[in-house]
Formats: sequence, C-alpha cells, structure tokens
Amino acid sequence: MKLLNLRIILPLSFFLFISFIIYLADTADYNFAFRVIGHIPNGDKLLHGLLYGVMALLLNYGLNFKSKKIFGFNIQVGAIVVLTFAGLEEITQYWLPSRTCDFFDFVADVVGVTLFSFKIVKFN
Repeated sequence: MKLLNLRIILPLSFFLFISFIIYLADTADYNFAFRVIGHIPNGDKLLHGLLYGVMALLLNYGLNFKSKKIFGFNIQVGAIVVLTFAGLEEITQYWLPSRTCDFFDFVADVVGVTLFSFKIVKFN
C-alpha cells in the first residue's frame, strides 16, 4: 500500500510544484529564484530540461513505466503526457504579455524528458 501511495504522491506533488512555478511566471512574479536563474547562462533552458525531465521520471514511475508503441518506438506514457503538457503550456505563453513563447524552451523540455525517460533503473 505504501508503494502505491508513493506512485501517486510523488508525481502529483511535483506537478503541483511546477504548476506553482508556471503561475508565478504567468503573473510576472519574478522572485529571487527567477532572477538567479536569469543570471546563469542558458539557465532557463537548463531548468526547463531539469523540471520537465524530473516530472516525466516521476510520472513514469507512477505509471509503472508503462509504454506505448508509436511510430515503431516504445515511448513511456508519462513522457507523452509531460511533453503534451509542456507543449500546451509553451503555446499558451503566446497570449500572455508576461511570457514569451519560445520554441527552444520546448526543445529543452524534450531533451530533459528524453534523458530522464531512459529506463536505466526500474524502481519496484
């Protein structure tokens, strides 16, 4: 029962954390953390890859690393969900005056999700 709870709590908690970060960015609440990341060369891209990669890892864990065959490749369902979310979130930035829709942010998301979705260790 405890393992089942972790499979739900970990991805849900991290999704809420990322949602909070998105909310802060959407409302132009550029706090200390945003300013620090802004001073790191390519910090925004690195953080995109890290956050969405970890989110994919946790969701894949929560879904027991379930995968679907798409175009001949086994792709983890969590990775598909996270990339869909990341793509939609990036597109919505086009209509928000406090945000910038950036294709390379999405590329960083894809790289992070891909790196964190390799099945090197299976948690069971």
